[in-house]
Amino acid sequence: MTTIVVGMFPLLALTLDPVQQLPQDTIAARQAESAPNQIRTVVLDAGHGGKDPGCIGRRTRESRVVLKIALALGRRIKAEMPSMRVIYTRASDRFIELSERSAIANRNRADLFISIHCNASPSSSRVYGTETYTMGLHKTEGNLDVAKRENAVILKEDNYQQTYKGFNPNSPLAHIMLANYQHAFMGSSINFAEKVERSFRRNADRTSRGVKQAGFLVLWRTTMPSVLIETGYLTNPDEELFLMSEDGQAEISNAIFLAFQQYKEEIESAN
Repeated sequence: MTTIVVGMFPLLALTLDPVQQLPQDTIAARQAESAPNQIRTVVLDAGHGGKDPGCIGRRTRESRVVLKIALALGRRIKAEMPSMRVIYTRASDRFIELSERSAIANRNRADLFISIHCNASPSSSRVYGTETYTMGLHKTEGNLDVAKRENAVILKEDNYQQTYKGFNPNSPLAHIMLANYQHAFMGSSINFAEKVERSFRRNADRTSRGVKQAGFLVLWRTTMPSVLIETGYLTNPDEELFLMSEDGQAEISNAIFLAFQQYKEEIESAN
């Protein structure tokens, strides 16, 4: 087993399987020349993990699928953009608290935070498609349900009431109050989210359910543009098979990469 360190913080050491010897960039990594609006660091957050499996389909669980997608995306970014710092909130099947995920991004002064997930529909196995969320007020009960499910992860954390200032993941009112939090990077977050959903349609032949907003704790304290991507529904048998497959994971990670590449070029061209 090999231990790698995120940033300069040994308490964030992640353990990789021997077959996944991925270099983890550090805060001391070579920085690109200073320039305004330059995208230097991206944090990739594979949702759930460890004691939290996330959504469970007939054949797999969310935590496994999203980890493979996040690692594939990170490898692609490093291959195409060697100077880019890629930070993983987790690189193995381990549990990371929601507050720590955003803290990793903040400590490493990330320019973009991408949280990768799979969706679920408790009411129907026919629901399918991608969604990309930014922090904001939900407009439908469906958006609220997604946020409630993702935020319920904190019930597995110790002292969650203190960490999240008394937030109750079972309370709709608590989510409304959280969603009213005005994120300083809302415009940039929506910009990237729109590129992701457009890329899913064009480059992965996926059905896009659009860009949406809801109150997500994992995005709450990030100090940079940030999105939460729902790559598909594990409760849909066909979509589960797609997300489980190497080809499906490659198509999803490629689509996110192309959106990231376009976003980076657009932001940096404004210099």
